[in-house]
Amino acid sequence: MVVGGFSIVVIALVVLVILVLFAGIKTVPQGYRYTIQRFGRYIRTLEPGLNLIVPFIDTIGVRMNVMEQVLAVPTQEVITKDNASVSADAVAFFQVLNAAQAAYQITNLETAILNLTKTNIRTVMGSMDLDELLSNRDAINERLLRVVDEAVEPWGIKVTRVEIKDIQPPKDLVDAMGRQMKAEREKRAQVLEAEGLRNAQILRAEGAKQAAVLQAEGQREAAFRNAEARERLAEAEAKATRVVSEAIAEGNVQAINYFIAQKYTEALTAIGSAGNSKIVLMPMEASAIIGSLGGIGAIAREVFGDNGDGNGAPQPSRPRSGSTRTTPSINPLTSKES
Repeated sequence: MVVGGFSIVVIALVVLVILVLFAGIKTVPQGYRYTIQRFGRYIRTLEPGLNLIVPFIDTIGVRMNVMEQVLAVPTQEVITKDNASVSADAVAFFQVLNAAQAAYQITNLETAILNLTKTNIRTVMGSMDLDELLSNRDAINERLLRVVDEAVEPWGIKVTRVEIKDIQPPKDLVDAMGRQMKAEREKRAQVLEAEGLRNAQILRAEGAKQAAVLQAEGQREAAFRNAEARERLAEAEAKATRVVSEAIAEGNVQAINYFIAQKYTEALTAIGSAGNSKIVLMPMEASAIIGSLGGIGAIAREVFGDNGDGNGAPQPSRPRSGSTRTTPSINPLTSKES
């Protein structure tokens, strides 16, 4: 009986030791923190891994998740600064930095963060006009993040992001905004079209101006060239007239006959080559023309000699043998019209 009672005591002690070991050894998974309370008072926080506590004296208070968590903010009505009613929802990301503060500074942590985010959404969005609200979503997110993060800092919480998911204005307001956008785009299109027409007219006017300037410069250059050509021609004519006058002054009558015959022949050529002339009326007798040609021939013989080789000296003019008629002097002023 004594041996049997000793065995029971030993077994009881072994079981008690095992229970004490299980009660004093705590394993904390990664991403969590456990608060330890002794007689209801917080004493320390257990880190991930194997930890030892005083059995039956120390107890686990709160198992706190310290990983980044997502909190969905439901849709709510917001009145903007210009009295427009819009619906907005959001999403918030937060992380527990101090497990003890998050466990003992606030009750129902997620509900507190949710309500705090909702009230600040109304505050931030209500201080903005509708146009500013729709176009400055990044600024809204930044202001919300700053305000909410400052509010939850005493709780040992870090709000990493607050994002507005969707902003829904009323349907009639959306229709009005669509009409306004359409009118603005039509206005811009008309302005761009008018500017294009104005630029095109300006370019055409500048092109016409440059063309007129170039044309005027060309006409001026042509006039200058023509005047220069006429001046040179007049100089040549004056020189020829001076040579003929000097020849006449020296007593050479054939020089003036040659000069008049040349002009007369050029005039007849111009009359005969006119394109609109069907009938040519000769201003003098045919015998006068023949006589003129004979006079030109006589002048040529006097100048180049009888053999036509150009080596003979000029001889004084003599009437042909067997002819009782001398070569008439060519003078259109004394010619008789037929």
